[in-house]
Amino acid sequence: MQSEPNGNPPGTIAAKQPQLLRALGLWETTAIVMGVMIGTAVFIVPAEITREVGSPRAALAVWAVGGLLSLFGALSFAELAAMMPQAGGQYVYLREAYGSLIGFLCGWTFFLAAQSGGISVLAVGFAQYLGDFLPLSPWQQKAAAAASIVLFTAINCRGVREGGRVQSLLTGLKVGAIAALIILGYVLVAGPPKGVPSLPAPRGAGFLAPFGVAMVAALWAYDGWNTCTFAAAEVKRPERNLPLALILGTGGVVVIYLGLNLVYYHVLTLPEIAQSPRVAADAAVRIFGRAGSYMVSLAIIICTLGSLNGSILAAPRVYYAMAQDGLFFRWCAAVHPRFRTPHVALIVQGLWAVLVVAMGTYEQLFTYVIFAAWVFNGLAGFAVIILRRKRPDLPRPYRVFGYPVVPIVFVLTSTWFIVNTLVEKPVESGIGSLIVALGVPVYLIWKRRLTAGQTRDAQQ
Repeated sequence: MQSEPNGNPPGTIAAKQPQLLRALGLWETTAIVMGVMIGTAVFIVPAEITREVGSPRAALAVWAVGGLLSLFGALSFAELAAMMPQAGGQYVYLREAYGSLIGFLCGWTFFLAAQSGGISVLAVGFAQYLGDFLPLSPWQQKAAAAASIVLFTAINCRGVREGGRVQSLLTGLKVGAIAALIILGYVLVAGPPKGVPSLPAPRGAGFLAPFGVAMVAALWAYDGWNTCTFAAAEVKRPERNLPLALILGTGGVVVIYLGLNLVYYHVLTLPEIAQSPRVAADAAVRIFGRAGSYMVSLAIIICTLGSLNGSILAAPRVYYAMAQDGLFFRWCAAVHPRFRTPHVALIVQGLWAVLVVAMGTYEQLFTYVIFAAWVFNGLAGFAVIILRRKRPDLPRPYRVFGYPVVPIVFVLTSTWFIVNTLVEKPVESGIGSLIVALGVPVYLIWKRRLTAGQTRDAQQ
């Protein structure tokens, strides 16, 4: 499907309105990549990974392999982002490679559960860790979570520059806090108390199964590197800055995660890590004393808010692009005449995320569709190959390094992740599949309305 000069496919709604501004520089775009990726997982999942593989060396291998595979995904998306620097990012790539139905199902899943559910999970996580400093009742935690969504939605409605500045600040603070934890962990602690060098774990061919389970946890911690592509229409010099941000941001997070895990194994014993529900807090207590747990709670709050702002900033651009194509509420294609942001799409997303928090269904929604998000990631990775054949005429300022091996490895990884989830969590993945499938009749309704509107316009 070829695009018109405005970046929309033939027959879409013409946007006679103010346009989005290219105001995000390289650092702001990289901050979105790193800020969304670094949430709470790296402070928690090392325990599960250690239990599964049984040794520091094997656990670090899990983080390294997971990081390399995520980097392969970022490299693949970098070609697509430089080639089609349009609002909506991944939605646009799927639309151009596979048609409007697949693109719509991706956007539908993002709005209904994947992005909105993720925003709700982050907001509730912020409120829970805020409880370490302020005594909050359950309803007060929900109110704090909703307030954080409203606050960052309001900031991002005011302008993409404002949202980008907040993202840069929060990402800088979280990277600085983690770097301090890594450095001081080695400076202040000579090493862990004597303990067992490894935990019981299968060896030989039997090691592949627990390694795969551990990889699922690592890939979850690395998730979110693709989010910056949603705001591609607002990135300065996108042919340069988008690929650089994807590569530098993802690579930077790999280094941070490896460094943080090295500190865990430096200051704690293997049994302590494997049995801890809050590994980072336990490590901080060993480094800083009893005040360490509060320092980690503050760091996690900053990390959570950074992920929250980045997600709120980027995701509405998908719904804005869908609305421009006539496949979402028409008013979500509006751009604020003064602030030049998709303010209506931002508000709609915020209202839905707050409602999900109030209903208390955020964890279920997010769990149900996390595997579906990887379906669309894998399809987008394969779109690199499809569009090389389907649209060889499109300019490609950046071509993925190691083509076609890099995108193929990423697609195979995504397929493995999906199959593993279907086997290990059949109920959750089944419900997630149903959520995606429900988008098909919704798509047909939107398509019928679009066709009817085009027919009326032609008759007039």
